Amino acid sequence: MTEDKKPEWSDPNQPEKYNSVVRTGVAGSEPITFAQQKVRFQRKKVNGPSLEKLYKGVLAGERRELARAITLIESNAEHHFAQAQELLHKLLPHAGRALRIGITGVPGAGKSTFIEALGSFLCDEGLRVAVLAVDPSSNISGGSILGDKTRMERLARNKRAFIRPSPSSGKLGGVHRKTRETMLVCEAAGFDVILVETVGVGQSEVIVREMVDFFMLLVLTGAGDELQGMKKGIMELADAVLVNKADGENKKRAEKTKQEFNQILHFLQPATKGWVTKAYTCSALKNEGIGYVWSTVKAFEETTKQSGIFAERRRVQTKEWMKSMIIDQLQTEFFHHPLVKELLPKYENEVIAGDKTVTSAVNCLFQHFFEAKS
Repeated sequence: MTEDKKPEWSDPNQPEKYNSVVRTGVAGSEPITFAQQKVRFQRKKVNGPSLEKLYKGVLAGERRELARAITLIESNAEHHFAQAQELLHKLLPHAGRALRIGITGVPGAGKSTFIEALGSFLCDEGLRVAVLAVDPSSNISGGSILGDKTRMERLARNKRAFIRPSPSSGKLGGVHRKTRETMLVCEAAGFDVILVETVGVGQSEVIVREMVDFFMLLVLTGAGDELQGMKKGIMELADAVLVNKADGENKKRAEKTKQEFNQILHFLQPATKGWVTKAYTCSALKNEGIGYVWSTVKAFEETTKQSGIFAERRRVQTKEWMKSMIIDQLQTEFFHHPLVKELLPKYENEVIAGDKTVTSAVNCLFQHFFEAKS
């Protein structure tokens, strides 16, 4: 063995200060590269939970399995679709027992704060609450913030509550296209109340009415809501109008706004037969009026179940759900057809150039589509 040498940059007068040494290397063959070894790196395949495990976990109320089941349902992958439908088919007999409440309102009305206050109140009453919070998706990137869990921090820590943020994915009405199926999974997991928070208020919120039992509209004072409230499109959908943030100096204005809304509601057709829609005041921040809001919801449930309207609404909603799924399926099949993909740019250019009307271009596309299918 050769003697170790100090490196060239060391001080020969103070060798004790340098621990580094230079050693002679061992002679050997040339190193073998990964290319020569023909090494192929493969991503390790991770198998997800079995459907049986998801099924049992959801029925047992296990939050982890519930979240996994919802992720499977929300997946757009084709190989997940059949698995999700099989899981839903098994869970369907255990669903339908929860009270479904839709909550919408103008931006800044305090929807998240109200839902946290109402959800916490219901948990204290011994009920289990699931919150399906829908966030708007960007038309450019397709992404969503999904920050509702952050805004509902207190409720998110409650063991009797489950919060699931979902992207709207551009769906009309600001409700994710899988929200209905997610509600069924949450009901099978044993939740007593399902709260669906929508993106905002507008004429397209009809879709919210088609999936919930009770529909709330949150409004503010001094934000133009009085004029907005006169637009029948949204007011005729609501089973209750809540003037939020009725606290402090704003309390008197909230009472005045409530009276104005009640005057408007008096001339509108109620959203539910046999039920009179009224306006109420509440303060989600101060937890004032939350109990009265819940008693109003329970009175609605009792009244509509006795009259049969509750069950009839559920039946109508199921039929509308089926129709919307047919439309979605037809739309997907049409735009994914190879011939449509090929001809669509051609007809678009002809329409833009003014050589063909939009109606005739659409008719031509459908004609080619049906001919290819036959």
